[in-house]
Amino acid sequence: MIQIIHGKKGSGKTKKILNLAIETVKKATGDTVFVDDDTRYMYDLPHEIRFVNAGEYGVDSPEMFLGFLCGMLTQNFDISTIFVDAFMKLVRVPAEQTETFFTRLNAISEAHHVNFILSASVDDAVAPEFMKQYFLD
Repeated sequence: MIQIIHGKKGSGKTKKILNLAIETVKKATGDTVFVDDDTRYMYDLPHEIRFVNAGEYGVDSPEMFLGFLCGMLTQNFDISTIFVDAFMKLVRVPAEQTETFFTRLNAISEAHHVNFILSASVDDAVAPEFMKQYFLD
C-alpha cells in the first residue's frame, strides 16, 4: 500500500508523518524505516525506527530513488513499512513526472508486502490524478 501525506509547504506534513511513524512502530510486526533528505528529525524518532538520510547518497531522480528503496528491501526482507519525508525534494522533479515511479512502487509494495507512506509538498488543486488515489486524508 502507498499513502501520501500531502499539502502545501508549511502545512504540517512532517509532524504528521513523524507521529504516524512513531505510532506504527509500536504495533509493527516487521522493521520500520524512515527516509529523509537530511538528519534534522533523526532524534525525534525512537531507536526502533531505522533512520536513513538519503541526502548522503546523492539521490536526485525518481529512478534513482526507486533503486535506493529496492536496495533497502533486498538487504532486509523484514521491512514492513517505509516512511519517506520530503519526497518531492528527494526526486527533484515536478509531481507530474512521477507517474512511472508510483506505478513501479505500487508493484513493489504488492509483491513484497511493504507499506510506503510519503509526505509530498503537492497542493490538492494541482496534484496529478495518478497521485490523488494515494492521498491520505
